[in-house]
Amino acid sequence: MNDSVNTSSTVHLSPGRRSWLRFKANRRGFVSLWLFGILFVLSLGAELMFNDKPLVIGYQGALYFPFLRAYPETAFGGDFETEADYADPYVRRLITAGDNWVINPIVPFSYNTINFTSTLPNPAPPSSQNLLGTDDRGRDVLARLVYGFRLSVLFAFVLTSIGVIVGIFAGAVQGYFSGRLDLIMQRVIEVWSSMPELYLLIIFASIFDPSVLLLIILLSLFGWMGLSDYVRAEFLRGRNMDYVRAARAMGLSDAAIMRRHLLPNSMTPVITFLPFRISASILALTSLDFLGLGVPPTTPSLGELLSQGKENIEAWWLSLSTFLVLVGTLMLLIFIGEALREAMDMRKR
Repeated sequence: MNDSVNTSSTVHLSPGRRSWLRFKANRRGFVSLWLFGILFVLSLGAELMFNDKPLVIGYQGALYFPFLRAYPETAFGGDFETEADYADPYVRRLITAGDNWVINPIVPFSYNTINFTSTLPNPAPPSSQNLLGTDDRGRDVLARLVYGFRLSVLFAFVLTSIGVIVGIFAGAVQGYFSGRLDLIMQRVIEVWSSMPELYLLIIFASIFDPSVLLLIILLSLFGWMGLSDYVRAEFLRGRNMDYVRAARAMGLSDAAIMRRHLLPNSMTPVITFLPFRISASILALTSLDFLGLGVPPTTPSLGELLSQGKENIEAWWLSLSTFLVLVGTLMLLIFIGEALREAMDMRKR
């Protein structure tokens, strides 16, 4: 009796619900999704854990939030109108004297904080002050890894989102209207995909100041073409289905048919390839930063840390820690992608 009830309840589940249950059944992919989500959420609050400024200061009955805004030293009884240096022992004594109190982050280093109190030459090995050591400028490696991980993931999310939107639009237009429009767009894509992307990046990097926005614009020009082929194939297959012909006979516009009927049934390759596209974007940013064609030098970056590890072979903590973070991130995304691919497999529906 119970088996028949369970079978009946499973049969009446929606396709999306059944795909989600199959994804959860893949223990490796489900756990990877949770781990990646937790790490990413924690990295969003990096300023609360890795910062050279206090989080909250209670000074003479007033509350100050130095990690959000700059306060002059005179606000705490100092002598200078410039921003307070919270690492200065004199300033620390001022803000902790009497009934004043302060809440500090877990690690007193931000991604650009130089540890001037270290007696070891830079790059310094791991110590009680810097758990993963310092880079060749005396900056905390652990803090730069956390901030670099956040930058890489956010960069990958933005780049993937743009590529998905443009790829879906281009593939949908090609597949639905086909004919001469499809032929023209295919020739344009073939010509555009043959452009030397790396050479273009080198040229633009020599003309413009490097920035995250410039990288997103340049990489977005090429990142949509792979996905558009899959969407185009799905729309080509579905445009002559009976339900599409019925919708067209009922007077629905082309845009409504594409949005309501064809697009939902064409999302399988889009969803399946999302984790792999995110991992490819992270690798692209890391590679460009390693070559010096990515973000500005002061920006925390995994590729910049790898480049420092290459220049300082004896500083094993630079290459090893960055390698572990990069490989761990890519492995989690690959496991998520494999679980999604199995969950969205049409043969298992």
